[in-house]
Amino acid sequence: MKELLTLNNFSCGYKNGFSINGISFSLIEGTFTGIIGPNGSGKTTLFRGISGDLPVRSGSVLFEDRDLSLLTLREKAQKIAIVSQFTETTHITVEEYVLMGRMPYRKPFQFFDKAEDIDIAHHYMQLTNTYRLRDKSMAELSGGEQQMASIASALCQNPALLLLDEPTSHLDITHQVKFMNLMQKLNDELKLSVIMIVHDLTLAAEYCDYLIMMKNGRIHRKGSPENVLTYENIEHVYDTVVVVKINPVSGKPVVFPVSERRLRELNIP
Repeated sequence: MKELLTLNNFSCGYKNGFSINGISFSLIEGTFTGIIGPNGSGKTTLFRGISGDLPVRSGSVLFEDRDLSLLTLREKAQKIAIVSQFTETTHITVEEYVLMGRMPYRKPFQFFDKAEDIDIAHHYMQLTNTYRLRDKSMAELSGGEQQMASIASALCQNPALLLLDEPTSHLDITHQVKFMNLMQKLNDELKLSVIMIVHDLTLAAEYCDYLIMMKNGRIHRKGSPENVLTYENIEHVYDTVVVVKINPVSGKPVVFPVSERRLRELNIP
């Protein structure tokens, strides 16, 4: 497997504001990566730096051994798909919304969708269980359904890398698991590389192959869930007392918070 994405001593940030610095890591094709860390640690800044939304201050981002900043917008859209945290409410149909993912492949003055584009859209709508909703307005859908339609549209770009910004933060546990199972299926069957910002550490451990733990704009730890999600790392980065056990079925770490009341009862400072 070859390297898909490489950051070398990468720094970026907001004008006169927060920045991330000295970020270095490499991801091979087909990796399911989670970016974790407390609020304000730099997760979203890193996400926006990878996607090209924020200018590079120093270092580089290489995608398939090419400088990401040198790719055209069309080339980026054909290689990297982004699903934001919130779906903008719109009154176009689900099918029309999903077909927007084919825009990077449209030729100049092409005003109608080709049969091939429609077939691709229908394929990914069926994969995400949104084909049954194709004639509904996006505004009529639940949050979970909108999220799935967004995934279908992103997949229509035929990307090598899918970037997900906290996709499960507003979903109940049933839809969280369905969503993560779908991402795992896409990762396994399509060899689609995924980078996802995730707050739920247990969810990250269960589904991700590789974790990047952020603190104060820098990488605190990176590696497998077993190596990153230790109670020492979590307590240091999140300033919270936790217990880390192993899931007896999957063998992945499970993170349990401990309440202040219980700590007082146990006389633990």
